Amino acid sequence: MNEEAADPPQGASTAGPDRPVERPDERAGEQPVPSEQKKPPDRSERPEQPKPPERSEQPEQPKPPEEPERTKPPDAADVSAAPGAPAAPGEDDASPGEVHYNNVNQYFYGELTAAAGTFGIGTASAAPGRAARRRAVGRLDAQEADAILAPYVRPPGCFAAAVDALETDGVVVLVAPHGSGKRSGAVALVAEVAERTGYVVLSPGRSLDDLAGGKVAFEKGVGYVLIDRMNETSSQTADFDWRRVRDTVREHGAHLVVTTVHGDDAARVESVRHVTWRPPDLAAALRLRLVRAGCTGDVVDTAVAGLPDGCRIGEVAAAAERIAAGAEPDVVWREYGSRAAQPVRDWFAEPRTPQEWAEITTLAFVYGADYRGFETCQERLERRVEGAFATPRTEEERAAAAARAADRRLALTENTLVTVDRRKHGALTRTALVFPFPQYRQWVLEELWNRRSTPYWNGVRDWLTDLVAEQPGLDLQLSVAQGLALLALPAFDEVVGNYLYPWAAGEAGRAGQSTATLVLQCMCLDESLAATALGVARDWSRSADPVLRSSGAAAFSGALGVRFPSDAVTMLLRLVLRRGEGALALAGLVAVLAECGEDTGAVFRALAQQVRAQRDTLTGPHKRNTLGAVLTVLRARDTRTGRLVCAVLLDRDPRQTDRIGRLWAAVLDHRPRRGVALAGLYATLRELPPVSERPAEVAERFGGALGRVLPEEERTRLCEELRHLTASADAAVAALIDTFLTAVLSTED
Repeated sequence: MNEEAADPPQGASTAGPDRPVERPDERAGEQPVPSEQKKPPDRSERPEQPKPPERSEQPEQPKPPEEPERTKPPDAADVSAAPGAPAAPGEDDASPGEVHYNNVNQYFYGELTAAAGTFGIGTASAAPGRAARRRAVGRLDAQEADAILAPYVRPPGCFAAAVDALETDGVVVLVAPHGSGKRSGAVALVAEVAERTGYVVLSPGRSLDDLAGGKVAFEKGVGYVLIDRMNETSSQTADFDWRRVRDTVREHGAHLVVTTVHGDDAARVESVRHVTWRPPDLAAALRLRLVRAGCTGDVVDTAVAGLPDGCRIGEVAAAAERIAAGAEPDVVWREYGSRAAQPVRDWFAEPRTPQEWAEITTLAFVYGADYRGFETCQERLERRVEGAFATPRTEEERAAAAARAADRRLALTENTLVTVDRRKHGALTRTALVFPFPQYRQWVLEELWNRRSTPYWNGVRDWLTDLVAEQPGLDLQLSVAQGLALLALPAFDEVVGNYLYPWAAGEAGRAGQSTATLVLQCMCLDESLAATALGVARDWSRSADPVLRSSGAAAFSGALGVRFPSDAVTMLLRLVLRRGEGALALAGLVAVLAECGEDTGAVFRALAQQVRAQRDTLTGPHKRNTLGAVLTVLRARDTRTGRLVCAVLLDRDPRQTDRIGRLWAAVLDHRPRRGVALAGLYATLRELPPVSERPAEVAERFGGALGRVLPEEERTRLCEELRHLTASADAAVAALIDTFLTAVLSTED
């Protein structure tokens, strides 16, 4: 399965060094194990949460008796097949505990395509207007590579040492904390050493065994980078494992740069050098970016002179972009560096009342709410955390607390970390409570975590679980998810053990499951958390708990799947083949990839490969599960427009036509599903005119692709059956289908 390489631009060769090959996992499939949706427990007697399981394979569930194949009448294909929607009667993918995540992903579609929104966690390092939806793996095209290399400034010392290691060994590991410029440095290193200009970014989920064992087909002269490699269990064979990787890369004449925040292997690995990485000269990097953007000398000098201490290279890049767009340097620098967080630190340095602690905690998780909604959430939090504070002893203390509680709105106006944002909604103005600057939210959560003890955080946990269990709106779900994603930076174990795993396992109901997946979606859009989010979703997808698995599938059908499409396809196909689950999530992934303008071939290639592998298999769970997933994907609808994704792709991305044709041929050849497949094919053709300016041309190309893979007798039969279905169609649709069938019949064997 080729996950790391997208289809090349139209007209480009499909062969080449930028298409590493991955072998699919093809172990025996299993049927889903029924399970009832878990009910939220009584948190008044709630035990401490167990630690999340280690990221290793969970034991497989025993295989239940095989169920008879279910079929639907031909007209059932007109039932909406929107990804994540409740399954139609008889839907193959229906399973207990399935997350209803179509609305969550729909929310993400809108946010991911917003031109002026800082999506994800809303930190200062994210530049407005930047497409956060871009994949994190795959081939770097010339524009992406140039955007990294053109403004790059080499850090002294460590860059030369890494070049020497890369030229000598073919592999080098860069070790540094997040924000040190490792990603740009890795690309610059392979550009310096590699013979060719093809650069490929590998998934952080790749193990050393994957790299050494042939799951990536390294090509001669190509540079590969693996960003934020996941920390594998420490082993006495680490040096041997790295030696295998080095020898494999050398054997193929390639170069590989791996980055990590974990330096555990450095002391015991001699075969591959681990270089401690340093950020470049920030003033030089800022100056180069501003000069390249065409800023005047005065603007450049002012910006460089005002560069504050404590900035990371990503913040410098974001600030340079804003200054180049016309922002005043002095105004921009107020939001970056160590000084920017000083107002937050000053606020926490003062003695605070329980109500003030509750105000700031509520704002960190319920961001952008109106006064009524905010005050309601704050009151509920105060009741949950009151045991974490000493009870007022004197009459004066009790009176003061009662006075503050009596007028919460006045108290909010006196809190220097709370401000009111008045947002226009047509002719009306909406009031939203926010921080003075968006990045205050991260610093507030860091201070809260460092200053409040376990009893307080137990109350916060129960408060948030109550909120999400009550089926809140998507705005509140996303706000809670963003807050937890930011809290994961200083307190990852707290977030994973007390929120993500319990919610994903159904403790807070389906709304809790979808909120847990939203946390991963937010995390994956932050470079420092993306690999971690991927690891958590992989754990869920491998779990023995069917509810956790459905949460993992939902996570891979959204922004996480866009960032790591190859990992998403691998995990979802694993669920399809082994357990008969995940088909709806696979359809959701196709829909979101198409919506974001990313390569849907990552899904279609993998499905076509599975169909080819099982072509000579008469029956069995693998074939049944695969064809069920194929049909679900082909009938998927965009949740925003309601259009069939397959019809849109036939027009927008002709490169997928042959693969789509092979997949339709496979489901048409499967007798139990033929009726549904025929109706789905008819619906796809009927929807070409609304989505294409040249529907006849698209139909003819599609018909040729399908005809080339159908036996002659099947072509004739298809024509008879489709013409029967179109007997009552209007003239335009009938003419279009006639064009399609003519192309099918005119195909030579």
